[in-house]
Amino acid sequence: MTMTLRIVTPLSIVVNATATSLRATDASGSFGILPGHADFLTRLALSVVTWTTPDGAAYFCAVRGGALTVQRGQIDIATREAVKGDDLKALDREVLARFRADLDEERVEHVETTRLQLNVMRQMLARLQPKPRGAGL
Repeated sequence: MTMTLRIVTPLSIVVNATATSLRATDASGSFGILPGHADFLTRLALSVVTWTTPDGAAYFCAVRGGALTVQRGQIDIATREAVKGDDLKALDREVLARFRADLDEERVEHVETTRLQLNVMRQMLARLQPKPRGAGL
């Protein structure tokens, strides 16, 4: 028995293959999927997805998180970014390191944006407060 695997990003279909097994990682840890698996939905961690094909070959794809669904023998992974590769160590060392650095940078940018928004809100609230009686205009 086999399953159909698709890994997609907003810009492309990175993988469209037939698989006999799949390993992925979510917040609870690493898990496997075999043909006949129950329908399933999970949020993937930043990790490398591994699958085998009917000829026994193993393939790898680094994913920047995303959602994995299993439905009637079809595995779909929707992710922000994915890089397919043949060398598991290189994907782990280079691609996942870049994904982690990008994620850290986005977190810093998010914190800075939130600070700016809160500062603007404070200024707006300060200007909207009624002035005490007797204070000038």
